[in-house]
Amino acid sequence: MAVDDRPRVVGDLDERGLLELVLPRTGTGRGVPGVVVPAGDDAAVLVGAEPLVATTDTLVRGSDWRDDWSTGDDVGHKAIAQNAADVAAMGGRCAGFLLTLAADPDTSLDWVLALADGIGQGAARAGAPVVGGDLSSAPAGVLIVSVTALGALDGPAVTRAGARPGHRLALAGTLGRSAAGLELLVGGVLAADERSVAAECLALHRRPTPPLAAGPAAAAAGASAMIDLSDGLARDAHRVARASGVALVLDPAAVAVHADHVAQAVGRSAARRCVLTGGEEHSLLAAFPPDAQIPPPFAVVGEVVAGHGVRLGDVDLPDAGWDHFAP
Repeated sequence: MAVDDRPRVVGDLDERGLLELVLPRTGTGRGVPGVVVPAGDDAAVLVGAEPLVATTDTLVRGSDWRDDWSTGDDVGHKAIAQNAADVAAMGGRCAGFLLTLAADPDTSLDWVLALADGIGQGAARAGAPVVGGDLSSAPAGVLIVSVTALGALDGPAVTRAGARPGHRLALAGTLGRSAAGLELLVGGVLAADERSVAAECLALHRRPTPPLAAGPAAAAAGASAMIDLSDGLARDAHRVARASGVALVLDPAAVAVHADHVAQAVGRSAARRCVLTGGEEHSLLAAFPPDAQIPPPFAVVGEVVAGHGVRLGDVDLPDAGWDHFAP
């Protein structure tokens, strides 16, 4: 292949040239209400209600995705989704995103542009623009994508600490699909019949679709506690139980509905594990007082009682789930 015919890499451009290609794909916030200074200056300037919701997540190639499993578009969608879900879990609405990319100069330019497309599409779904960020070179083979989400609240923030005995637990979204998708990928299944549960699980692992509007709806309905299920139902339920000083009891029948669905893709034993401890689902688990009108798409999956820990019916659930530093 002639030198001029080889695929372009990030190192073929300077920072300005790369930004000129990336920013139009992510969106700059120019002309968006509430964005006073869009991407392109030393910093963006937003106008919004106080207090401000802020959260950040990082994806590292080899640890959080593999190039043979996920495209640049997929990584962009996931980076936005996991941040937007954290904002929603506070009862907030996304107001803007910051993108940081640290890339080996030999990184394919096509991959970076696909990432930008995924970031832009994910941000549009979340209803907020990408208003800035940072670019950096990295050592050979290193590729890191980090997104910071900024959000606004229409009322008090919903934390993990407000659940009380007598409150009902409700779920917006699914359980176990993303973890089942990972199980399939680890097993060498990269694609499946598009009408199958396996295909659904693969798609939701690559591109999570958190129920973002459900977060503000839960807050408006009086939710007492809420969490993004990023590290698994059991682990994140334990976080709510500890923060609130209560026990959470999950309804076995409600959980079994999700396990039965996922079992069609990975079998019954793996399905139970995926539903209880699988990460990256980004559904919302919330507690509601007895007199609250639980808004759709939330469905009751349990109750809050006095005590500590988490139970599935009468069975204690260990605090198990995704952990970046677990052996």
